[in-house]
Order: sequence, then structure tokens, then C-alpha cells
Amino acid sequence: MSFLDTLFQVLWHIANFVAPACGMACLLSLALRLRGSRAATHDLLRVWSTLFGLGVAVALLGMALTGLDGAMATYAALVFVTGSASAWFAKA
Repeated sequence: MSFLDTLFQVLWHIANFVAPACGMACLLSLALRLRGSRAATHDLLRVWSTLFGLGVAVALLGMALTGLDGAMATYAALVFVTGSASAWFAKA
């Protein structure tokens, strides 16, 4: 296996690791924008990056605690944390 193949596999694994966080951030920021939230309307990038950062932090913490990449408890925590932050943005 060449260096480029290994590099590609590492980058692909990282992309798949952060994909759930990116998906939740995209869906929730879009929902906030369609709902008419002032925070998402004026600064959508800040809302998305906050939700994405929280999602990646939860995924890293879940992997550290469970030792597994993609445990169901981690996904449940990802939904709870990003949903809670989204609710906070909806009130702001």
C-alpha cells in the first residue's frame, strides 16, 4: 500500500467520522432558518459552525468513553446536544 493510499484512507475515515455532526448541523441550521430564528437568519455560518463543533466534540468524547467509533449512545448524545443548542438558538 502506498503512502497516498494510506493518506486517502485516513482522510476518508475522518470525513466519515464527522459526517453525522455535519449532517445534524446542516439540518438544524436549515430548520432554524426556515423557522425564522433571528440568530440563524443573520449569522447562519456561526450557528452552523457552533452546532458542527458541538457535534464533533460529542463524537470525540463518545469515542473516548466507549472505545468505539459510532456507538449508538454517541449518536443519541449527538442528537441531544445539537438539539439542545438548536433550541437555545431558536430562543436567541
